[in-house]
Amino acid sequence: MTLRAALLLLLIGLVSGCVTTGKINPMDTKKGRNEARDAYIQLGLGYLRQGDTERAKVPLKSALDLDPRSQAANAALALVFQAEREPQLAEEYFRKSLSAGEDARIRNNYGSFLYEQKRYPEAYEMFQKAADDPLYPERSRVFENLGMAALQLGHRDEAQGYLEKAVGMNRQQPRALLELAEIAYARQQYVPARDYFQRFSQLSEQNARSLLLGVRLAKVFDDKNTAASYGLQLKRLYPGTPEYQQYLSEQ
Repeated sequence: MTLRAALLLLLIGLVSGCVTTGKINPMDTKKGRNEARDAYIQLGLGYLRQGDTERAKVPLKSALDLDPRSQAANAALALVFQAEREPQLAEEYFRKSLSAGEDARIRNNYGSFLYEQKRYPEAYEMFQKAADDPLYPERSRVFENLGMAALQLGHRDEAQGYLEKAVGMNRQQPRALLELAEIAYARQQYVPARDYFQRFSQLSEQNARSLLLGVRLAKVFDDKNTAASYGLQLKRLYPGTPEYQQYLSEQ
């Protein structure tokens, strides 16, 4: 039985109540309503993970009907509206969610939303608040996000510190590794730049930025074959990008 089917069975049982004489309807108890709310939230999140935002809203609305201040339901709806490119609604529900209490995961998600909207100072502040929780299990992601926001604000030294902290906590951070490689290359620290780039390449497929950096590093270390290989990939996969135009200008 799938999780969705199990949740639906639970909801059917809770909402329909007990038909046996003398039994209490679960929806008449706080425990029953909370269980139904949580099941609705999980069902909505399941639809959201599949990209089905329209269907996700139905159980999430039901969760809020049961508990209008539910932090998890409001946070999930914020993600739904973010996915649907409704920034005003997304922000409204992020704020409703945080009004119910501090939560590092929600602050990190809200910060990511603000970063997506290019509101970098606000995103940076939100990531800082998320990082204040030392027990948040995905804290390395928060520091990675802090590093990215710091870069957008022009704070390169600070960004490097946050990104190094991120990969120190979790070595499986390709985004942070690529940014560290770029920072090191810009500072002509070619050996650490190559190390970060190689670690990135072990974890992620190449993109336009990484291929251009790969060409540049290969040239520094006089590896003509690797430089040519990365150049061909850049031409074949990303011919219309600024990175490819930059590559051509450097030949």
